[in-house]
Amino acid sequence: MRKVVLLVGICALMLLPGASAAGGKYDGNWTTHLACDAHGQTEAYKWEFPSTIKDNNFHGVHGEPGGPGYLLIEGKIADDGSAKLSAKGTVTQNHAHGVFALKGNNYSYNIKAQFTDTKGTGTRDEGAGVLGRPCTFDFTKQPDTPAAAAPAGAQ
Repeated sequence: MRKVVLLVGICALMLLPGASAAGGKYDGNWTTHLACDAHGQTEAYKWEFPSTIKDNNFHGVHGEPGGPGYLLIEGKIADDGSAKLSAKGTVTQNHAHGVFALKGNNYSYNIKAQFTDTKGTGTRDEGAGVLGRPCTFDFTKQPDTPAAAAPAGAQ
C-alpha cells in the first residue's frame, strides 16, 4: 500500500504546473520588430526577423553573420519578464551610428526589454545620445504549429 501511495504522490507532483524542469515560461518562436529613428545622416529604418526563446534565453538574428545589416540579439529573460538583451551588429551604410562608424564596422548596444506570455517591448540603450539613436522593439510570440498529421493509411 505504501508503494501505491508513493507512486500516486510522485505522479501528482509531475502533473503540477511548473514542476517540469525543462522549458521556460516564454519559450517558443517569436517575431522581432525593430524600428530606429533617423539619426544624423542616417535614415530611419525598420526590420522584422524571426527569434526564438528556449529555456528563457532569447536569440534573434537579422541578416548574414559579418555582412552589412547583420544583427544578433541574445540574453536571458527573468521570471518576471524583464530582460537586458545584448545586440551586436554590422553597419549597413557609412555614418550609420555616428560620424565614427563606417560601412562594415561592428557595433553593439543593450536593450532593456519586458516580456509577457505572448508579447514584449524594448528600447535601445542610447548611452549619452552622441553615438546612439532611439530604437524600439516589439516582440510577438507566434502560435504553436501542430505536428504534421501522418498520411492516411500510414502506420
